[in-house]
Amino acid sequence: MISLTRPRLATVALPVGILTLICLMIVPVPALLLDMFFVLNIALSVAVLMAAMNAQKPLDFSSFPSVLLFATLLRLSLNVASTRVVLVHGHEGEAAAGHVIEAFGAFLVGGNFAVGLFVFLILVIINMVVITKGAGRVSEVSARFTLDALPGKQMAIDADLAAGILTADEAKARRREVATEADFYGAMDGSSKFVKGDAIAALLILAVNIIAGFCLGMISHGLTAGESAEVYVTLAVGDALVAQVPALLLSIAAAVIVTRVADDRDGEDRDLSGQIGGQLAEPRTWLPVAAILGAIGLIPAMPQTIFLPAAFGALALWRALSKRAATRALPPVPVIETPDPARINLSEVSDQTLVTIELGYGLVHLVDEARGAPLVGRITGVRKQLSQAFGFVVPQFRVRDSLELAPHDYRILLGGVPLGGASVRPEKILAIDVGEVREGHVLGGEETRDPSFGCPARWIDAAQRDLAIAEGFLTVDASTVIATQLNQLLGERPGELLGPDQVRAILDAVKEHNAGLVEAIHPQPLSLAALTRVLRALLEDGIPISHPLPILASLADGVQIAADHDRLVELVRADLGNLIVGRICAPGERLPVLTLDAQLEAAIVQGLSDPATGQPLIEPDLARNIGEHVAALVAERGPSAPPLALIVQPRARRALAGLLKLRAPSCLVISIAELPASQPIEVVAVIGAPATPALPQPEILAA
Repeated sequence: MISLTRPRLATVALPVGILTLICLMIVPVPALLLDMFFVLNIALSVAVLMAAMNAQKPLDFSSFPSVLLFATLLRLSLNVASTRVVLVHGHEGEAAAGHVIEAFGAFLVGGNFAVGLFVFLILVIINMVVITKGAGRVSEVSARFTLDALPGKQMAIDADLAAGILTADEAKARRREVATEADFYGAMDGSSKFVKGDAIAALLILAVNIIAGFCLGMISHGLTAGESAEVYVTLAVGDALVAQVPALLLSIAAAVIVTRVADDRDGEDRDLSGQIGGQLAEPRTWLPVAAILGAIGLIPAMPQTIFLPAAFGALALWRALSKRAATRALPPVPVIETPDPARINLSEVSDQTLVTIELGYGLVHLVDEARGAPLVGRITGVRKQLSQAFGFVVPQFRVRDSLELAPHDYRILLGGVPLGGASVRPEKILAIDVGEVREGHVLGGEETRDPSFGCPARWIDAAQRDLAIAEGFLTVDASTVIATQLNQLLGERPGELLGPDQVRAILDAVKEHNAGLVEAIHPQPLSLAALTRVLRALLEDGIPISHPLPILASLADGVQIAADHDRLVELVRADLGNLIVGRICAPGERLPVLTLDAQLEAAIVQGLSDPATGQPLIEPDLARNIGEHVAALVAERGPSAPPLALIVQPRARRALAGLLKLRAPSCLVISIAELPASQPIEVVAVIGAPATPALPQPEILAA
């Protein structure tokens, strides 16, 4: 046995239906079967009209032109079949052509064929002159404007795709929708001619049925002129009305489709009923209606029993809509949900922020808005200051309480790792000795140390603040103490605060005016992760990225030479030599520099190296001696002197920079390739020269 699956049935249903329509035109059909097809035609027309009204946008019923074609063919096939039945069996009585035609010819027009004829003509005029002509004009204009706008829509999709707003699949779907829209309105422009031709065909078929039936009744069946006219004209008019009612429904459906404008002002598309109801539900619409109907109803010649109730109905509708609008304007009542003790949220077990400040419960009032939240303002200022110094927007901080801490303790975490913390007195003032305190001062208080820089300090009452300032102390409150340490700890770690999201924001900002520069380095040959790693390395070397254009230009040149991360960073630093030196030396001034003895530098460069990174490894005793020597030279020059710079070979720069970052952070380590050729220098000392007995001999290191 052969079984047809559902897709197979759907495939053969349409060809079978078309063959059935052809058979209706050729093969004689019994009156009962003709009645069934008439009912099917009416049901199909109503279904198409409902589908057109329920569509949220025209493309939701994109098959409508084809449906309109097949519905027109069905109606014309039924006209041919009914004409055959009327002309062949009409003399047998009105029931010979089927009960549907009989009902339309007798009941709907009261058996008066003249009334039926006029009703039919009016329906044809409404269908062809009003609805079909208007829908055809709308279809024509829509098709023309849709085709004219097609290139612009395609360019907009390409622009969104290039900007990353759309994915490739979304862009493909958008292009397909635009093409389908153009095809749909073009098809609707042509299908409107089907309806117009159907109306003309209905007039011609009615004339043929009347003339041919009148003649056949008298010639072939021996009827008188009156009897022939009464029988055949009534049947012809009934047949025309049976076909014209579905035709009118389909014309209305076509007009609904082509005149539909999608409306998503409330965030969602609605069908035609919802759209019309929503737009007519404005209270201001119905108050003038009630007033005008009431005014007309007060005229003595008018039927007051009709106008006045209609006016009161419009007034009641206005009041109901006004109350509903007022109810919608009220803020929604918050729904308090009872927490489920068995439910665990991700926010309860995961911290999505990078920087977190934890406070003991005795410090929570520092972030209480009711008491001014002094700590929040300080932290916001720190974040803004760090963002300006680093050149990117620092991620937001999170402040939370912690039961693990003592009441007056706080802790600063970066990525969940504690960086520092201390204990503060929220109701007191911290007086810090920064070296300007007068000897023999009489300031009391609880002795402590400043958590940020380790200076001697003491907690005093707020009433003693003026005395502390007079004695030479620097006074700050508890919020400033926390914010200062936060600024000091994060200021030493700019690279750890920079992530792919921040780099993406920088690229987007540069791309607005320098799109070609960004395209030269990203996404090829540098991915977002690789670019983030390079910028982190520059930040760790003390180079801010607040001016990204020269940095990105240097990267664009560097990627043409090397792809290795370390080599690329050195190339960028060499290209940014003026920026590096300009941060510690004013234009035209001599740069005070330190150098390494040639043998010592050769021993460092040619000695042991880290197998993982390839960077030179400095022997611990030698590293300690170099660090102490440089620190002594920096301290000897004093804090007011210009910073020193250690000039070394490119291969030794990173190792020595890491060494002096802990022992002499104010000394800048640069390679000879990074020193601008026009920069005048002043050699302050040579580290490792024979006059420096503290350093081991290079040949010992080489051995």
